[in-house]
Amino acid sequence: MKTVIRATLAVVVLAVLTGLVYPLAMTAIAQIAIRGTADGSIVKVNDKPVGSSMIGQAWSGPDWFYGRPSAVSYDASTSSGTNLGPLSKPLAQDIEKTAKGIITMESPYHPGLTVAQIPDDLLTSSGSGLDPDITPAAATFEAPRIAAVHYLPLPQVMSLIDQHTSGRTLGFLGMPRVNVLELNLALQQLSS
Repeated sequence: MKTVIRATLAVVVLAVLTGLVYPLAMTAIAQIAIRGTADGSIVKVNDKPVGSSMIGQAWSGPDWFYGRPSAVSYDASTSSGTNLGPLSKPLAQDIEKTAKGIITMESPYHPGLTVAQIPDDLLTSSGSGLDPDITPAAATFEAPRIAAVHYLPLPQVMSLIDQHTSGRTLGFLGMPRVNVLELNLALQQLSS
């Protein structure tokens, strides 16, 4: 009987520690140390949420910079990559379909555009399917269209891209990147 009581007590104590105390402590620390990130990195315009800087979203039409394709249709509740291998026929078909759409949209601004000239990150989805960033090369690739559609000088659009380019994390992790939501919000403010 002593063993049953000890085991029950151990389960209750561990349940309280790991199911209540630990999560509450981590939430409190996160709210104090990194409140914005802990709350989802919500980006607001005029006090209205317009998205999260950590989750990619769909941008349609020629007026906007577009991000990486999403394997999950930008549904944050089902974050996932395609899990398709490099020799996968469905992956090749997805890339071909995406490339056709990009060539249709970008050809007027890049005469003679071929698939090989499109930055890789605009053709393939990320591991999460929700990457909010593109490479500076991808943003630069889209810049002539953005400049033409918004009647802005190309150097001004390039400057906007430079202003919203983040370097490597801690100076050596990852690659330079441009957050598409933040770039489009800056573009909207510049164009209005």
